[in-house]
Amino acid sequence: MFNDIPIGPVTIHMYGIMIALGFLAALGLCIRRSSRFGLDENILWGIFYCAVAGGLIGTRLLYYIVELPAIFQNPSLLWDFKNGYVVYGGIIGGVLFGYFYCRRKKVSFLVYFDLVMPAVALAQGLGRLGCFFAGCCYGRETDAWYGIIFRNSRFAPNNIKLIPTQLISSAGDFLICGLLLIYAARRPRAGRVASLYLMLYGVGRFFVEFLRNDYRGSIGWMSTSQLISIGIVAAGAVLFAVLPGALKQNQRGGK
Repeated sequence: MFNDIPIGPVTIHMYGIMIALGFLAALGLCIRRSSRFGLDENILWGIFYCAVAGGLIGTRLLYYIVELPAIFQNPSLLWDFKNGYVVYGGIIGGVLFGYFYCRRKKVSFLVYFDLVMPAVALAQGLGRLGCFFAGCCYGRETDAWYGIIFRNSRFAPNNIKLIPTQLISSAGDFLICGLLLIYAARRPRAGRVASLYLMLYGVGRFFVEFLRNDYRGSIGWMSTSQLISIGIVAAGAVLFAVLPGALKQNQRGGK
């Protein structure tokens, strides 16, 4: 695929464009839905800024953790900011920063968590299209009809038919976004939309990892992302099953 588009002296990178579009699309979706649910748009902007900051920090920190042995051998990786960003780190970092912001503003984190997560899936879908243009996060070799061939990628092996894991991930993210929006329209209890995202994304990511062929760190037979996926799915299941009941008990106790 193509990633670099030269326009005169300026080179536009499709990966960066898709990431930016993902942020803007997510923000637009959240703002549009916030009025429908009676939520404060100012709080939403604050969460957005915190989530972006936390996400950027989280993607980098998790990369450092995963690549710690390589960093010991080559410390220059610490300041190589052209590469080295882990999606799960961004999710975890964004959620944590958003949580502490809501605590500071004394608003319900779960309500905004539910609002934001469908938009996160939308942003991830667009971001994975950026991966497709750049050729990163590539799949295993295949002879199947759906295989794709990269010609000028700095990441994927060129001139070899590969499983289009980027497109599979992107389609899955868009599907998750749609399912969450449909479920949210039913006005479920606080926390359940977000917990459903954790379960759906975690399961999808776990299986897509079997199709990928780029190095992502490993623990035994599992990639680092698969191990994190198990924890994410477990956390989502606990939230979905336990948290609504806990909230109900707290509401009774406050009467």
